[in-house]
Amino acid sequence: MERFYKYHGLGNDFVVLDRRDTGIDIDAETSRRLCDRHFGIGADGVLTILPEVGAAGRMVVHNADGSIAEMCGNGLRCVVKHLAQSDANRPTSLSVATGAGLLACEVAWGPEGAEEMTVAMGPARLESPILPNGGPFVAQPVGAFSGTAVSMGNPHLVLLNAPHSAAATVGPELEVHPLFPHRTNVELVQPMEGGLDVVVWERGVGLTLACGTGACAAVVASALADESPFDAWVPVRLPGGRLAIKVSSDRSQVWLKGPARFVFEGAVP
Repeated sequence: MERFYKYHGLGNDFVVLDRRDTGIDIDAETSRRLCDRHFGIGADGVLTILPEVGAAGRMVVHNADGSIAEMCGNGLRCVVKHLAQSDANRPTSLSVATGAGLLACEVAWGPEGAEEMTVAMGPARLESPILPNGGPFVAQPVGAFSGTAVSMGNPHLVLLNAPHSAAATVGPELEVHPLFPHRTNVELVQPMEGGLDVVVWERGVGLTLACGTGACAAVVASALADESPFDAWVPVRLPGGRLAIKVSSDRSQVWLKGPARFVFEGAVP
């Protein structure tokens, strides 16, 4: 039997497997089995923590469909909470290796342990797809909407001023759009007072209560359109709750701040 730990970040829920002692990852079938909400534990994904020299650990993100994601902001906060609370020294900062690189994380402690995590998510890149004239895919027509492609280590297509009611139909169509050979996450964004209201169709998962990298991509696209500020914390409301995102003016760093919650633990074969 193996211990597992259930966490969520704004309702985006994960099974965490701490395998720093063995260094052995899981396969796609195991991820699908654990994430099954009827016959398994139930989750949007499985996060395995593997050993990593020079870091607290390495996070591998397994989606509910068995595919692997390069990065997951909500998942990273859950992993940071787990790592911090597993350390008797109660660290206020640590680094985690991810598919998007080594990321520095800060931990705010409170009555319930590690309560809020601030994560340096790395740069926001406008690298794919590239238009025929060589420019990035920014404010380009995508069906009935205007889309901006942002990479946060994983691909996102942000639709500004798109109605949330369209997410269930537009999301699955654009996830597999030919412009994105590795599929893409899709964000539908509406302005709200002082920030953004975002719904995410997550690649390999579907409609989700929250997506940390999606919130980051939404603020990047909004700032490029002069609808949000650079170098300032922008509140982002998702169906599961709120995050705060800050994007440097040169897009060399994006910060994500928000909570993570422990739910329960148990054992599986």
